[in-house]
Amino acid sequence: MENRIQHAVDLRNLHGCNCAQAVLCAYADLFGLSETDACKIAEGFGTGMGGMRDTCGAVTAAFMLIGLKNSSGVQGDKSTRAATYKQVRDLAEAFKEKAGSIICRELKGETGLPVYPCPKCIETAALLFEKCLESSK
Repeated sequence: MENRIQHAVDLRNLHGCNCAQAVLCAYADLFGLSETDACKIAEGFGTGMGGMRDTCGAVTAAFMLIGLKNSSGVQGDKSTRAATYKQVRDLAEAFKEKAGSIICRELKGETGLPVYPCPKCIETAALLFEKCLESSK
């Protein structure tokens, strides 16, 4: 899966995707999504949720991927929710341990010098999602 992590970083650095698009697109095919559809879905989550600098887009995309991995996709089916919510919380905590926060403005830093740069956020979120994938095997 290492190549997916690099692909996610490349989607941002070489192809202009935002952080959410980069992470979601790198794993889209695992869930029957095209990169085009994943790019559309994730567009509004970049730069901390629509440019508001709230929850990091890379982290948000990892949350979406957990939902794609866990959910039955059946409306009203709550049987997978508890496990999904736990994995989301666990990923958020693990990301905070590595980066110090899941909040974009805090990761970018108040001085304009990133505390934890976007490519590193993408790499970390993708790596943590891959751990979720591995743990469910």
